[in-house]
Amino acid sequence: MSTRDKEITDSKEDTSGSGSRRLNSGLKKFYFPTAVVLSVVVLSMMIHEAGFEYALDFPKKIFGVDTSKEIEGFLDDSVDWIVINFGGFFDAVSDAIKVILGKLRDLLIWIPWPVMMGLVFVIGWKIASFRIAIMSVVGLIVLAAVNLWEPTMVTVAIMMVSVFLSIIIGVPTGILAAKSDAVDTGIRPVLDTMQTMPSFVYLVPGIMLFGLGNVGAIFATVLYALPPCIRLTNLGIRQVDESVVEAGRSFGSSDMQLLVKIQIPMAIPTIMAGINQTVMMALAMSTIAAMVGAGGLGIEVLRAMGQLKEGEAIIAGCAIVILAIIIDRISQGYVDKRVS
Repeated sequence: MSTRDKEITDSKEDTSGSGSRRLNSGLKKFYFPTAVVLSVVVLSMMIHEAGFEYALDFPKKIFGVDTSKEIEGFLDDSVDWIVINFGGFFDAVSDAIKVILGKLRDLLIWIPWPVMMGLVFVIGWKIASFRIAIMSVVGLIVLAAVNLWEPTMVTVAIMMVSVFLSIIIGVPTGILAAKSDAVDTGIRPVLDTMQTMPSFVYLVPGIMLFGLGNVGAIFATVLYALPPCIRLTNLGIRQVDESVVEAGRSFGSSDMQLLVKIQIPMAIPTIMAGINQTVMMALAMSTIAAMVGAGGLGIEVLRAMGQLKEGEAIIAGCAIVILAIIIDRISQGYVDKRVS
């Protein structure tokens, strides 16, 4: 056999050998999950056949204590204590939010629709682009054409108050987390919990502390929309180039001057992206918040679904989508301009 033929034969043996090794490795990976599934099935069948009640139903009492009742009682007592001792504070906050929301809602409804559309056009043109301004006006015309202008203004008022409170809380918290690793470590599991919690759960603290109505809905919306603002503010501050910060220190800038004149301006695109996500989440919460008495487009969707008016529900749902697109394009256009 020539040297060339021998090399070809050796290469074929190596290829077949590597192929068989890959096959064996794949079979081994398949054997383990199969064995686990069969073991679970066989063990479950044995427990059912033997009739082990303690294995079939988790014991309601552990060491003679009904943990469910104990936890429920503790939570009920805690809520009662908060309401009794801080009821005046929550009433004051509720009254202030009601006044602000009422005035803002009345103002938006009072402004004639041509003036409002012109204002949106100018804002979209100056902040984003002429094309986005035209698209925003067309979207508002569609909302008005389906007789949803007033609910849209109510939704915008609720969202503006919710986003404002989220920014007031979220941006300083994000800055504090960026400045302190201990704060960042402490709030990270809280934010993870808030972002994985089902939307309906946010209605519970709002109802407990503020009752049914717009204030409870705003509180739930703030909790739901807050995490992106905190996270992206924290990220934006931390991503500022250290060499720029050191240059500021070398010129004698204080920590506050570094924050206000260097770090926040350079982090504005990231912070605005967080605010944009906060706005979108606040708008997404509007339909769910309608279940506790919030007005606007959300109550239109909820009422139409309750009356089995599919067409009306679809129109109201599409109105929320159109409003979300308008707000997203304008805010994203501002971010794009800052980046460019």
